[in-house]
Amino acid sequence: MSKKVVTLGEVMLRLSTPDFKRFVQSDTFDITYGGGEANVAGALCNYGLEGTFVTKVPDNPIGQSAINHLRRYGVDTQFIAKGGKRLGIYFLETGASMRASQVVYDRADASIAEAEIADFDFDKIFENAVWFHTTGITPALSDKAAALTEAALKAAKAKGVTTSIDLNYRKKLWSKEKAREVMTRLCQYVDVCIGNEEDAETTLGFKSKETDVTKGELNLDGYKDVFKQMKEKFGFQYIASTLRESYSASDNGWSALVYDGTEFYHSKKYDVRIVDRVGGGDSFASGFIYGLVEKMSMKDACEFAVAASALKHTIPGDMNHATLAEVKVLMGGDASGRVQR
Repeated sequence: MSKKVVTLGEVMLRLSTPDFKRFVQSDTFDITYGGGEANVAGALCNYGLEGTFVTKVPDNPIGQSAINHLRRYGVDTQFIAKGGKRLGIYFLETGASMRASQVVYDRADASIAEAEIADFDFDKIFENAVWFHTTGITPALSDKAAALTEAALKAAKAKGVTTSIDLNYRKKLWSKEKAREVMTRLCQYVDVCIGNEEDAETTLGFKSKETDVTKGELNLDGYKDVFKQMKEKFGFQYIASTLRESYSASDNGWSALVYDGTEFYHSKKYDVRIVDRVGGGDSFASGFIYGLVEKMSMKDACEFAVAASALKHTIPGDMNHATLAEVKVLMGGDASGRVQR
């Protein structure tokens, strides 16, 4: 019997410009669906776990299309509520070289932002679950969504389910002050915290010294200091951060650092030529969750997650479609990219 992992968040319609075009050039958009927690559920299904995604979508053909998209990849959608005004949309312009990618949100009044706690039977949702995952994006959508996220975390903890959160600060959704207030409250119910250096500072107030992401420079000692502070304040079982060295919009260095309260571990680094970086953090989160659920050591779970998320950067769309076998091959050191015949 596969292990059940529940995720809660928003699924959106993604409209992206084709062929690296700018918004002003494009007459068409490529369509897919995605969202942080939906991406995690899909990737976990791809690795053989039971990914259950919880959200609310409008009761119309667009909402149903989002559900169908998730079902296509094996995601359990039985607990998705229907109702509300609309499905959120985001527009993506993919950058290249020194031109950064751009995201424009059109998600005001989305169904999940107006969802009520009563829309979901968390006792049933968490039945037989081993893990619950959410992100800092969901509570940023509205006060109702923040209350829903807190209720889900409390329900998961009451069931003895391991909980994780990806900090995922989105400045277009809420202020630093509001984020710190809400996320500090939510993190008391979290076992595993995932997030990069910017998110740790903006959502929880912890700063990594002498790190400048715009210069592509990292200071691991600064991260270690931050992780220790986070462990002391919240008592997380594990803290993990992806480490992105941004040489350009096309080329990044990609690795991760994890901490279990005793030992720090820095993964191997991959130099990635980017096809689509959206969902990169989600693919790391899903890989780390998979590793821990499957009882890998912290080091192996980290290496699995980094390899999985490095592969995601080469795949268009929000979701990671790298197979379990492909991730393990890359973990084993084969990054040649040779044609498989």
